[in-house]
Amino acid sequence: MTTKYLYPVDLSPPSPRDMRVTARISDLEGCVTDGADSAEALAEAADALEEALAVLIAEGRDAPAPSPARGRPCVAPGTVIAAKAALGAALRASGLSQSALARRLGVAEGEVRRMLDPRHATKIGRLEDALAVLGRRLTVTVGDAA
Repeated sequence: MTTKYLYPVDLSPPSPRDMRVTARISDLEGCVTDGADSAEALAEAADALEEALAVLIAEGRDAPAPSPARGRPCVAPGTVIAAKAALGAALRASGLSQSALARRLGVAEGEVRRMLDPRHATKIGRLEDALAVLGRRLTVTVGDAA
């Protein structure tokens, strides 16, 4: 199973009131921001996506699957937050507890809790190791900037 965290963004023309471009990630409830132009709105949408994923991770919920782009621009979160979202989803799907994952990794349970904490600066290698124990592999795609 492959999980991608590349979400399409709906851009609205500048508002006549304030001349700002609105960016909405319709797959994530309430994920709306704006910018002075399309480029800034997309950059703000990427930040909003990271925050929305952080909330879902903290609440122990899976991120919804992105809808098809259908020509819309897309934004992605940073690698660490995407890896943490994937780890949480993989752990829930496995049925293992955090303490069972910790035992398989040979670490204290607190280390697994920190891996699942969206605000903790976990090293990407640790997240790769945990995903591997759960039968997942982290891959990174590099593309043009938004």
